[in-house]
Amino acid sequence: MTIYETRRAKLIEYLKQNDIRVAMIHDPENIFYYTGFLSDPHERFMAYFIDVEKDEAYFFVPALDKDAAALASQLDNIVPISDDQLPFEVVKTHMPTLSGTIGIEARAVNYERYLLLIETFKGVAVENIQPFINDERKRKSAEEIEKLREALRIIEQVLEEGLKKVYIGMTELELVSEFEMLMRKFGADGPSFSTIVLTGEKAALPHGSPGERTMQKGDFLLIDFGVIKDGYCSDITRTFIIGEASEEQRERYNIVKASNEAGIKAVRANAPLKSFDSAARQVIADAGYNEYFNNRVGHGLGIGLHEEPSVHGNNEEIAQSGYVFTIEPGIYIPEWGGIRIEDTVYINENGECEVLSSFPTELTVLCQS
Repeated sequence: MTIYETRRAKLIEYLKQNDIRVAMIHDPENIFYYTGFLSDPHERFMAYFIDVEKDEAYFFVPALDKDAAALASQLDNIVPISDDQLPFEVVKTHMPTLSGTIGIEARAVNYERYLLLIETFKGVAVENIQPFINDERKRKSAEEIEKLREALRIIEQVLEEGLKKVYIGMTELELVSEFEMLMRKFGADGPSFSTIVLTGEKAALPHGSPGERTMQKGDFLLIDFGVIKDGYCSDITRTFIIGEASEEQRERYNIVKASNEAGIKAVRANAPLKSFDSAARQVIADAGYNEYFNNRVGHGLGIGLHEEPSVHGNNEEIAQSGYVFTIEPGIYIPEWGGIRIEDTVYINENGECEVLSSFPTELTVLCQS
């Protein structure tokens, strides 16, 4: 049994236990999780239907993706939908007796498609199966951990080589271009999100956009990026100094570094997720910078760049073995700059924390000569 068949079997068991006749898997990430086919259909309709009562399934895909879906998923009953067809009418042609309760992902199905679903299949009830799928995806298998390690290995190789290209006068966008070329060179399928390179005072913008600002002596250089490899994402942030670091920069950098280390040290199974946020946040608060750290300390990582669990101060969920998430505290001071250090951690089968990222966190000053 393949990993996808195993996952589908667990989903089917859940559906049966909860009297849900049909599951409509619509989110492309979840479709990949259950079928092995990874694709962004854009505005087109793509959904995997499982009918537990009739013991059958249909994979509805954009017509142009039919062959790719067949190759990747090895599923039967792959049904193409052309651009001039009404998707739910095609579904009804193949599943005319669909009734009872349909399980959907509430986050993935927009209101328009929800209305079309209940209009096409009159009388059906709809139930949200998103929480079950999220819980399944949170607990990573050994195979998934290896894929995440590989995605991190690539991005750290990109970072190491890319830093050799940095020079005073280089623009943020020029460095972005160097990084994204190296991603392909080292085997990535692509970036996992838009690469963030911010210098100087722009580093105070946690998710700012790179531009034509040039790197100058004394600047911060904040780099936040990742790659996709075989369907899994990496995400890492490191902050550097160009030319020469002031004592104030060193002091604040070391506060963030200590916060990152405290957050990681707190990570273990059977502890509330909020305790990891609190451990990291307390270091920054004790140093007097709490107002400059205004975001959660981390997010889940896997097929999705941002998935569950969400590691924030109000999340009382108990951490479990198999969870993978980031620890990424920061200090962001307007008109001065910002510092963030982001690592990826994994709670192993013994309930212990393993840090999957390995790029050094000691303050590094670039372009000193």
